[in-house]
Amino acid sequence: MENQIKQKLNRELNNSQEKLPIKIVQFGGGNFMRGFTDYVIDKLNKETDWKGGIVNLQATPNGSIQKMEEQDNLYTLFTRGIKKGEIHDGKQVISAIQKSVNPYANYDEFLALAKEEELEFIFSNTTETGIAYDEAETSYEGPHKNFPAKVAVLLHERFKHFNGAADKGLRIIPCELIEDNAFTLRDIIIKYAQLWNLEEGFVQWIEQNNYFHNTLVDRIVPGYPKDDAESYEDQLDYEDQLMVVSECFLLFVIQEAGNLNERIPFNKINEQILVVDDIQPYRLRKVRILNGGHTLILAPAILSGKELVKEAIDDQFIGTFLSDAVFNEVNQTLGLDMTELKDFAGEVFDRFRNPFIKHHLASIALYFVSKFKVRVLPSLLTYVETNGKLPVNLTFSLASLIRFYQGSYGEKALPLNDEAGIIAKFKEIWANEDYEKVAELALSEKSFWDTDLTQVEGLKDAVAKALYEIDHNDMETAYNNFVQFNS
Repeated sequence: MENQIKQKLNRELNNSQEKLPIKIVQFGGGNFMRGFTDYVIDKLNKETDWKGGIVNLQATPNGSIQKMEEQDNLYTLFTRGIKKGEIHDGKQVISAIQKSVNPYANYDEFLALAKEEELEFIFSNTTETGIAYDEAETSYEGPHKNFPAKVAVLLHERFKHFNGAADKGLRIIPCELIEDNAFTLRDIIIKYAQLWNLEEGFVQWIEQNNYFHNTLVDRIVPGYPKDDAESYEDQLDYEDQLMVVSECFLLFVIQEAGNLNERIPFNKINEQILVVDDIQPYRLRKVRILNGGHTLILAPAILSGKELVKEAIDDQFIGTFLSDAVFNEVNQTLGLDMTELKDFAGEVFDRFRNPFIKHHLASIALYFVSKFKVRVLPSLLTYVETNGKLPVNLTFSLASLIRFYQGSYGEKALPLNDEAGIIAKFKEIWANEDYEKVAELALSEKSFWDTDLTQVEGLKDAVAKALYEIDHNDMETAYNNFVQFNS
């Protein structure tokens, strides 16, 4: 009954009636954008003198912006997780979005955005498949379904309206999870300009007066808490059908171009937003520590009877194993500032411990071999090359993976979820009862690793020893015996 008498969230109720100049056009207003970029812009608006309004564009013909408009483009963001070992549980109303536009129903309103005097940025998150060329978009006339085609039209309309003025170019900051996302988008825009026979001066304006910033983004945003909506609603004294839940961790790495911080003061708010000349080291850091951390504990944790990531890292054995592997082995191979790596790893471990997110280890097991090859194996090989010896923890993790692919442990079936050929090959390998033979066959299989790992000095014998220990002891005892063997 209480929810029925609550007033729907609106700007008068929230005392957020200030009209902000439109500085940002946003393609895609889904959970991630509302919990990530909109949160960042809202924080800039409230904590600095930079005032920027967002226009939220409906991304697909089947989407709906009606609820956004009904709530005056306001929504509540709950940020929940662990920061520096302590539980963080906060909420705030995000008010940066000024209006939402459906370019499929109101195409002229979309085109009119090109004429906004203070427009300076395009943000986007249209999924990894969004930044793609569609040769079916043969006409300049819209509305277009393809995201880069929409951007091409918007930029061209701006180019025409302002007669190619150099200071009216935009900064494009895509958040799609592909490498070189901005450069890829730029190249497709130019391809559309050529397909549509647009003037050569427009292409020059794109290349010379617009800035394309590659990015790396990281934040888990589950979105609307449909399984626990009532407990969230009870925390609000208004009705909000668009509330969003995210973890509190945020990483936004943006490739520098044209003195970005002078145009938008990311450096003035207390968030991990890094404007850097090269984002690749940070991408490598994320892959090796965050993604690699999940992957390297997967087999030891499941073989120890754990089901959730949080359950695994809270376990004294698995938690210590992960810490030793990351701090003493993985971090040594990355070539970045060790203090920065230590801080990042600490944040990663906090994320793994987040009590508000249930991350099943079995879900990480999908394409386990491929993930290990990309996320963990390079650290192992670089460590050997640098130190002239095997990294004990990463080697034990590799052996645990091989044991995992036997398919069962004790009386428990293991969650194998990989290509049929890989599972079949491991079944063939495990038809052997000799651990040295199993280690030799598994490590030499180039279809797994793209290389013959038996060529790594001492690795075959170490893996065989670990396999023996895993089969004859509990995992913690097996690990301790393995460490003693390698000391």
